[in-house]
Amino acid sequence: MHEYARYDAVGIHELIGSGEVTAGEVEAAARQALDQVNPSVNGLTVPVFPAALDHASVGPLAGVPFLIKDHGPVAAGVPFFLGSRAIPGVVPQRDTELMARFRAAGLVTLGLTTVPELCLSFSTESVKHGPTRNPWDLSRGAGGSSGGAAALVAAGAVPVAHASDGSGSIRIPASCCGLVGLKPSRGRITPGPDAGEAMLGMAYEFALTRTVRDTAHLLDAVHGPGIGDRYTAPPPRRDYVSELGTDPGRLRVAVTTKAWSGVAVDDQVAAATLQVARVLEDLGHLVSESSPVVDWDSVMRSQVAEGIAITSKLLLAPRQPDPAKLEAVSRRFVELTREFSALDLLAGLDAQNLLTRSVSAYLTEYDLLVTPTLGQLPATHGTLDYHDPAHTVATWLESLIAYGPFTTLFNASGHPAISLPLGHSAEGLPIGVQFVAPYGREDVLIQIASQLEQAMPWKERTPPVFAGS
Repeated sequence: MHEYARYDAVGIHELIGSGEVTAGEVEAAARQALDQVNPSVNGLTVPVFPAALDHASVGPLAGVPFLIKDHGPVAAGVPFFLGSRAIPGVVPQRDTELMARFRAAGLVTLGLTTVPELCLSFSTESVKHGPTRNPWDLSRGAGGSSGGAAALVAAGAVPVAHASDGSGSIRIPASCCGLVGLKPSRGRITPGPDAGEAMLGMAYEFALTRTVRDTAHLLDAVHGPGIGDRYTAPPPRRDYVSELGTDPGRLRVAVTTKAWSGVAVDDQVAAATLQVARVLEDLGHLVSESSPVVDWDSVMRSQVAEGIAITSKLLLAPRQPDPAKLEAVSRRFVELTREFSALDLLAGLDAQNLLTRSVSAYLTEYDLLVTPTLGQLPATHGTLDYHDPAHTVATWLESLIAYGPFTTLFNASGHPAISLPLGHSAEGLPIGVQFVAPYGREDVLIQIASQLEQAMPWKERTPPVFAGS
């Protein structure tokens, strides 16, 4: 098992292809790894599936163990709960388009990962499941909302897991757990009617990995529009795997460690980001301190509108959940949703449009914007208390932004962004650094991520809780 845990997805696929191991042996090792680490990190919503979900026997990642996120209807026949006591396990009748692509890639789906209730937190600590714990320090959270996925990938149970990002929910768990977390451009990966499009184009789906090459291979396997998608990103210039190791040239790089909301940023987090800026300069890139001008009121209006879109799915459901079983902040969102007007929603969409145009204009002057991913080190459990009855929607969003002030903007604007595990705190905690590229330019992110993976390698860093150790 300790050998299994140190391979990434591409490495496992190559081992199977060479005949060194069988897909069955890999699946058995993954099940053993999940059994070992999950009691410590608490990243699964239900026990490991008795049998893996159907998948192709051939494909670019055939035989690679995989997990899906409990964020709504994903896979036919697999109940979802959205991390809530009020949702007793709704069984979808069909796969999402993305799930169909995961199956076609040959991924071996073994379980369902934890989320905060309704995925409305940067900490995965639901009343239903309790806290998901960070394998680097079990007293701290794994981030959210893809916290279960992040904890289990970081702990070596699987090399890759499904994740989604409505305000930072791929990048923030990646930062907390020392992983690679790509939020694609709006329209790069089909969101389906129940996910990104329903969230006003501000929610995205992809995955968490431990290596850049796994991110590139999976992106090649699943990107592209679906039938009737509202948003469609421009097609890539070539396959993303070809960008690995490709010289990005001399990029114009803007760097900032100042939060647009004005909140303070942890000194170690800021220092890690500035260290990356110095490495970029040493690599020949043109680096300057700069930041887009951001209308923060527009960011907050767009986030309220997205939260309303999420909660509206509950109120439009044929059988509505029992409010008494919802956590406190969910109830506040339900109350606000009932009061929200069409004019309020249009104001949120106008704010989103303003942010999209503002960031797009800024990124005509730069090839990359570099920021911290989180404003703080991974939080201790209870720091973000979603069940605190004192919270209003406004105070809850303020508490989230104080913790993670750098990611939300790019959900509204639609630009691709990736968190890379390039820093480590004095306490031994991962620190993620975020890279943002112009719209549709995931190729630039893969190139720079690959370059930094060589210059500042993280592969040999593993957490105290790690499969086989």
